[in-house]
Amino acid sequence: MKRLLRISFDTFITSVTPIISWFLLGILVDKNLINVFSLMYPIQFVVRSVQSIFGTGANVSAIKDNNKNNIFSGFLFGTIIGLIVLGFIGLNIDNYILFMNMDIKIYKVFAIYALVQTFWQLILNLILVKLYYEDNNKIANKYSFTFNIINFISLVIMGILSNNQILISLVSLSITGLYIIYLLFKNIKITNLTINLKNWIKYDSVELVEEISMLIIYLFGFKHAFNYGEKYILAVSFATLITDTQWDVACAIKTIAQIDITKKTFSLKEHLKNSRKLIYILVTSSLLMGLILYSFYVPNIEATLIIWLIEITSMYMYPIYITNLTYIQLEYSAIKAVIIKEISNSIRILCTMIPSPFCTSIGLILGVIYQLIATKYVIVKNKLIIYC
Repeated sequence: MKRLLRISFDTFITSVTPIISWFLLGILVDKNLINVFSLMYPIQFVVRSVQSIFGTGANVSAIKDNNKNNIFSGFLFGTIIGLIVLGFIGLNIDNYILFMNMDIKIYKVFAIYALVQTFWQLILNLILVKLYYEDNNKIANKYSFTFNIINFISLVIMGILSNNQILISLVSLSITGLYIIYLLFKNIKITNLTINLKNWIKYDSVELVEEISMLIIYLFGFKHAFNYGEKYILAVSFATLITDTQWDVACAIKTIAQIDITKKTFSLKEHLKNSRKLIYILVTSSLLMGLILYSFYVPNIEATLIIWLIEITSMYMYPIYITNLTYIQLEYSAIKAVIIKEISNSIRILCTMIPSPFCTSIGLILGVIYQLIATKYVIVKNKLIIYC
């Protein structure tokens, strides 16, 4: 449980700091800035896709294929790919903002800021994944906490001192950028290059498919939901605000399963017991966040509750299907695991076409139910025995 909480802490601090930052910037600079969180929400899945292949996949490959060169190679190629993709979005930021049915004049500066900060976060995440697989969780905690505190403090101080969005962005990005450079010199050891892309994708293929699909789901799902007007923009933004950190933290459950299954030290009973404890904490925190922040936003209560209840129900079932899926991928068939995940994501993508502001929520719960049934079927049919 202690290790799960350590990895969860990194994700928590990484996820909650931007939320608090956007909240305070909305008070200090412009009340509309809270919506930058929803505007840039789909972009996080671009970063996670890159991290999946060049971070997790490369580190698993370093162990399974007994080649430590995979670690540096994955980091280098991941950084380059991330720069290219996020740079392309930045060059077309006006079109992106218009696509999401938002105002360019209001959101452009901080949208660009968010893209650069996302790139810094990608580099940090690639370093953290390396540390997780080296069992250096304390150091990872330190780096994650320091980066996010620096980011938070620089934003808030500049928000107090000035309303100039460009100045606020430049100062914050420069300070956090210098810290990232420090981490690079501290943690990245240059080795021979190894391009083992096939295995990098194979070892975390489920996650890769998931993140690509999530990009499509939330890009078009939010776009359609936002067409229903301010009432639903605010409801979606608020419900996402009070559950996104929890979902990010819950991903530590999958990370622990991947590490332990890879190292042949996995205990299903212990894993599920610890995972349930974490989920109870996350559900409680989401409820408290909602109660505390509601008076600041006053979203439509009915719409918000519908979205929130679906999110929480899905989160409660997450440890079961993600553990099953991770085991199937690493110990039985990566192809079958990807097929299960892709069918689930296809269901969610199709649901984004439903003429309803709740289209993404409907897709979420249907996808979860399918994964529970499908993973259980594969395990029972093939008489798979998960370590106990």
